[in-house]
Amino acid sequence: MTDLMAGTSEPTHRKPVSPRRNSVFTTVDLEQPGKQIGYFCVPQSPHDDAWGAVQVPLAVIKNGSGPTVLIEAGNHGDEYEGPLALGELLRDIEPSEVSGRIIAIPAINIRAVEAGTRTSPIDGLNFNRCFPGDFDGTLTRQIAAYVHDCLMPLADYFLDLHSGGSSLMILPSAIIEPSPTPEGHRLNIEATLAFGAPTVVMVDNLGETRTATAAANLQGLVVIGTEMAGGGLVSQDALAICRRGIRNVLKHAGVLKGPPELPQGANKRVLKVPGSRGYILADDDGVFEPIGQLGTIARKGALAGRIHFPRSPAREPVELRYAIDGVVFAKRQPGRVRPGNCCFVIADEYPEALALKGRADER
Repeated sequence: MTDLMAGTSEPTHRKPVSPRRNSVFTTVDLEQPGKQIGYFCVPQSPHDDAWGAVQVPLAVIKNGSGPTVLIEAGNHGDEYEGPLALGELLRDIEPSEVSGRIIAIPAINIRAVEAGTRTSPIDGLNFNRCFPGDFDGTLTRQIAAYVHDCLMPLADYFLDLHSGGSSLMILPSAIIEPSPTPEGHRLNIEATLAFGAPTVVMVDNLGETRTATAAANLQGLVVIGTEMAGGGLVSQDALAICRRGIRNVLKHAGVLKGPPELPQGANKRVLKVPGSRGYILADDDGVFEPIGQLGTIARKGALAGRIHFPRSPAREPVELRYAIDGVVFAKRQPGRVRPGNCCFVIADEYPEALALKGRADER
């Protein structure tokens, strides 16, 4: 991408989105100054609640003029650092600190958050594979449609807070979402570096277009993602990175005053997952023994792990080997595996972003 540094510090293109017909309503006024914490409500009519609604927590903090930053957490219900850090921010921040607007959804996949599961127990869907959503679909698709049609068009920046969830341990990282335009890609990289995580990784989800970040990209927002540890746990180290990173993105956008506070070691590694070559998948049904550890160097052909077969003790374990050189970015958490389960994700160097980082450091 030769023109990575071309363009301005703000997006110059937006793709207009007209809200589709829907029955969602809110208990907050997104245009009203001050701090409001309430819900957007998605009417539902299950067996036990004929005229009820699912209440999704929604907050808005608005003061004066400035950009709008949309922040989402709880996209998967077993990823906890984002919801905790975002909840703290909403309790602590005062409207007088803000120039512009923060729209925050700290538990967007609310039924999954309540259940502590990756997918919604209502319809079994992965919220992050449901965009642009469908107001005539099941609950998860309706929530995605509201975010896509009614909240993203209001925003200039989109911060999507993830962790590894129950099935993966991941290096605490800020995630670059590749943009469809050179200017958008540059802006995404700059904003992601401003988050200040020790590791930055470009992940394109194998070209997946149904994610929240991909949808925000297509609307022309500046997009930042995260992966904060995982294993279905709360990491104190990752939580601290997330707390600081949220405020850093708000400072980078100009919604909070001052420059981002980048700790020593921020952006130390800038990597990318090189498509399907970066994934090591199980081909067998058995028990996974990881050899490679998070953050360690992976060498092509070296032993990454083994799959054992307790039911067939005479059978030798199957060896998993690295397909590329790189860094162990993620590894599977549960020992039990089936064919197709992701066991490791390997990331390698991302020179374009490193070049951008060097130029930014010189300014």
